[in-house]
Amino acid sequence: MFEYFGIVFGALVFLLLASAFRILLEYERGVIFMLGRYYKIKGPGLILVIPLIQQMERVDLRTIVMDVPPQDVISRDNVSVKVNAVVYFRVIDPDKAIIQVKNFFEATSQLAQTTLRSVLGQHELDEMLAERDKLNIDIQTILDQQTDAWGIKVANVEIKHVDLDESMIRAIAKQAEAERTRRAKIIHAEGEMQASEKLSQAAEILARQPQAIQLRYLQTLTEIAGERSSTIVFPLPIDMLHEFPGKRRLVPKE
Repeated sequence: MFEYFGIVFGALVFLLLASAFRILLEYERGVIFMLGRYYKIKGPGLILVIPLIQQMERVDLRTIVMDVPPQDVISRDNVSVKVNAVVYFRVIDPDKAIIQVKNFFEATSQLAQTTLRSVLGQHELDEMLAERDKLNIDIQTILDQQTDAWGIKVANVEIKHVDLDESMIRAIAKQAEAERTRRAKIIHAEGEMQASEKLSQAAEILARQPQAIQLRYLQTLTEIAGERSSTIVFPLPIDMLHEFPGKRRLVPKE
């Protein structure tokens, strides 16, 4: 009887001693509680946890990639969109992550969803589509400030998709087409203005030198004669009649 009791007692002592030794990986830390009160952080490697007196909570220190599910967001210009994102964070204070919040992963996920809706709801649709980098930084800053009390560091936030309704996609396409048409008309008008300015400058130069007008006239005739045409229209400016002596009577009086 005593031998059986001794064997059972020895087995219990062996199991208690075996359970007292824990191995933590390089990226893990153990938050130790002694009689219910926070004691210290141990690890990595082989650590000793006194059975029945001390308890340990494992904490992973690696970067966690959390996918934020699609959120219904109404922009400042009253456009309904679905937006999802991804959040990169890690635990930097294991004791705070265990003591200050019950489930830091779930708490960070819920906070990321509400922050995503809050921040994007303050911007218009065009800003959501064109200024993603700025919005990512704003969301990351807010999350990092609020999770600091939990011992969590939010390293990065990236907006993945902004899904629009088919009607809104068609409206944006029409708006883009109208914008391209407007730019084309403006560019054409600017080209006409620049051309008119150059023509005005050329006219002023030719007006100061009448011989230049004659040279330009002869050059134009040369270009017309070079074309394969059976008919040549030979316009005769009235000013040229003054150059022919004895023909002044052909010039009508003003």
